[in-house]
Parts: sequence; C-alpha cells; structure tokens
Amino acid sequence: MEFFSEPTLLVTLSIVGLLAGFIDAVAGGGGLLTVPALLTSGLPPHIVLGTNKLSASFSSLTASLTFFKKRLFNPLFWVQAAIATAIGAFIGTMVVHQISAELLEKVLPLVILVCAIYTMTVKTATEEINQLPQNNTRFKVIQWLQGTLLGFYDGVAGPGTGTFWTVSSLALYKMNILLSSGLARSMNFISNFTSLLTFIYLGQVNFVLGLSMGLFMILGSWIGAHSAIKFGNQFIRPVFIFVVMLMAIKLAIDAWF
Repeated sequence: MEFFSEPTLLVTLSIVGLLAGFIDAVAGGGGLLTVPALLTSGLPPHIVLGTNKLSASFSSLTASLTFFKKRLFNPLFWVQAAIATAIGAFIGTMVVHQISAELLEKVLPLVILVCAIYTMTVKTATEEINQLPQNNTRFKVIQWLQGTLLGFYDGVAGPGTGTFWTVSSLALYKMNILLSSGLARSMNFISNFTSLLTFIYLGQVNFVLGLSMGLFMILGSWIGAHSAIKFGNQFIRPVFIFVVMLMAIKLAIDAWF
C-alpha cells in the first residue's frame, strides 16, 4: 500500500486527525477533513468510510467522556436517544451501498446552510437555559425520532452529523449550546461506534490507517472539548458557525461543480 512507501502521508493524516478531532469536539464536521485525507491513501471509498468510523470513534469517545466528567451530559436521561441512534446507525450502514448518494450530496449543502442561519438567528435566551428539558412522553418520542434519523444519516453518510445533533437539540429541547454540544458528542460516538462494528462485520476497515489517525484525533478532541467547556458559548458559537459555513461551501463545490 502507498501508505507504507509514503511516510509523508502518515504525517499528513496525523495533522488532519489532530485538527479534525478539535473541530469535532467543538462543532462537529471533522469528517469533512478526514474522509478526503483517507482517500489520498488509495483506499476504495467504502473502506475509507469504515476506516473513518474507526478514527472518528476515538475522537467522539474522548469528547463525550470529557463532557460527561464535567456533568454536561447525563447518559441515563438520554437512554431512548442512545438506543434509537444505535438502531438508526446500524440500518444506515447496512443500506449505504444500496442507495444513490447523488441527491443527498446536492441537498446537504442547503441543509447545512439552514443550520448555520438558525444558529446565527436563534434567540440569546435559549443559550442561557442551562437545564435539561422536561422528561415526558412527548420528550421520549422526540428522542426516538431524532436519534433514529440522525443515526441513520451517520450510517449512510456522516458529514455534519454532530452539527445536526447540536442544531436540532437547540431547537427541540431549548438547551444552551454547551449542553447541546455534550449531547451531540455522545450521540455521535454511539452512531460512529455502531457503524464501525457494522463496517468491521462487512470487512471494510483499514485498522492501520484508522488507528494512526485516531490517536491524534484523541488529542485534538481532548483540546477541543476542554476549550469548549472552559470558554463556553462565546467560544463554541463563532467556531460552530464558521465550521458549518465551511462545510456548506465545500459540499456545494463537491456536489455542484
């Protein structure tokens, strides 16, 4: 494999992993860096997706544990969302080779732009609500719908899943962006790991590249999560908006040009 004959590729993947881990922990969207980087190794696209899930699992787990330790994520409170996300991710990964991604690629930039616009215009009062939503029947139904849809999307494609989790949680639960980010990182890990196990079953994971990039993503994720927690909404919000705008532009260029 070219990986072993090109030492610079390992350095490139390590740097990309560090940056992607940081971005994932703060705003989501690190996959838009790691997937193109992995494609440079010459791997087939399906193995790139599986390998990316391996490295992404390291990043999202690190960020999730950091938010949990800071009491910004309560796993017992989000059980329905976790189960639904795992189910959705499994189904999405199993069908990823049976659907055309052409339409999704063209629509995705528009969806992400809507996410950015919502984040820029959402009321400040929402950001000050530092508590979990009321736990009732409606809340459980919303968890199942949100978890299944976003888990499925992460299994099928993946770019922007953490962003979608953050934005939808802001809208659905009226939590501040820090609590929404904690939920997003944890649910993103569940969908990443479920999808990874499915890709392993399908034999579509390169462990050498995935582990190499994943180790640096751990460091980037740790730095990003602590930065987000330390500086709060004032730090997350501009980084979040900047990342989603870049995601939309890049996806639009790839899909339309």
